Amino acid sequence: MPTQKLYAGVKLREIRTRLVLTQKSFAEKLGVSLPYLNQMENNHRPVSAAVVLALAQEFGLDVTELTVGESERLVSDMREALADPVFTASAPPLADLRLAASNAPALARAFLDLHRAYRQSHERLASLDEALGREDTTLKPSPWEEVRDFFHYCDNYLDAIDRAAERFASPVGGARDIGALAEEVLRRSGITLVQSDIDGIRQFDPGQRRLVISSRLQGPTKRFQLLHQLALLTQNDLLEATLDLARFSTPEARGIAKIGLANYFAGAALLPYRSFLEAARETRHDLERLADRFGASIEQVAHRLSTLQRPGAKGIPFFFVRVDQAGTITKRHSATRLQFARFGGACPLWVVHRAFETPGQFLRQFVETPDGVRYLCLAREVSKPAGAFLAPVRRYAIGLGCEVQHASDLVYSDGLDARGRFEPIGISCRICERPNCHQRSVPPLERRLRVDPNQRDLLPYAISG
Repeated sequence: MPTQKLYAGVKLREIRTRLVLTQKSFAEKLGVSLPYLNQMENNHRPVSAAVVLALAQEFGLDVTELTVGESERLVSDMREALADPVFTASAPPLADLRLAASNAPALARAFLDLHRAYRQSHERLASLDEALGREDTTLKPSPWEEVRDFFHYCDNYLDAIDRAAERFASPVGGARDIGALAEEVLRRSGITLVQSDIDGIRQFDPGQRRLVISSRLQGPTKRFQLLHQLALLTQNDLLEATLDLARFSTPEARGIAKIGLANYFAGAALLPYRSFLEAARETRHDLERLADRFGASIEQVAHRLSTLQRPGAKGIPFFFVRVDQAGTITKRHSATRLQFARFGGACPLWVVHRAFETPGQFLRQFVETPDGVRYLCLAREVSKPAGAFLAPVRRYAIGLGCEVQHASDLVYSDGLDARGRFEPIGISCRICERPNCHQRSVPPLERRLRVDPNQRDLLPYAISG
């Protein structure tokens, strides 16, 4: 497979700005001419291997900052949006999308906002009675989508909150007594802690300064909820400052985001960055050993692995996803080149869908995406019982994976042959170009179809090359 040229002009300018250097001085340190640097920053030339090496040697830059980030996510999101049947003409070639994402990211985001508004108007017309019953029918992104995209384009890593959580956890180093530390800090803050058999999970009365935690909760969930409430009470200024910078469009989005930021603090305190990264490397990313060491759940550990993106101290780039039994993605994040569908479910060939068949077991799979990138994938079913006979059990499957060159750093690669078969998976059928997929649900938008009533293969049509 030919090597893809690296166009990273926007990121190159960001690095130079962060270093407070003029183009001339930056070019001198990189050993290139001023015109050449200018051409790279404007994506008229790809970033050369010599420049990448100079960035690493001269500035200690983690070169993965150039290769994975907002540009890849924008390309993936635009491809999926352009797969909408409303775009009847041929979709722009992938090279054009990459140029738009690199050179005009604001324009790309505006296009995605416009498409999202179109989808919402279409959905409202499909349920006209509901739409007519509303006084305000102004098209806006849903609060949930707006918050999801905020975390998506932050690489799901928030440095200030992550470091604050790490400082809080430093007295215990993220050990199991982090819950006891949280209880102690809450009590010192005048909070009365009560465990009771309530129907919900957590209830806080600001007037009485009383926090009730469900006695049905298992240890990891209880610790997480204590840390969540602690974040709301002791880190409010930091959370509010982060929300101010994000500039959410509605109070509802801001409220959902605040919950997300408090959740982020809780996860980062339960699994502090440096000690968790060190333990992950030591155990070869064994999720069960990490969960036992830090008093966390398998899902909390898997999610945390996908957030280890601190500049200068990055972990292995992982993707993480959670799906329900209908195949709907309920959580998604990728620090890799693999991006997930924004609408609908994931590829049915992906092992995560088989996890429900084998509760409590890890499934492993080597996969290859249409762009030729190969991954090691893990999947496991996780259940969330409510602690009572008649209470509903929530069941999900989680997926975690990394590019195959990192596979040897994972205990889950042991006994697998990376030279064997790689399952061909895609992002969603509308943008997957594989012509002979036996699980295809709809034709790819960018290909013409050949239909012959006298012939029938796996599909009722053939996809032109």
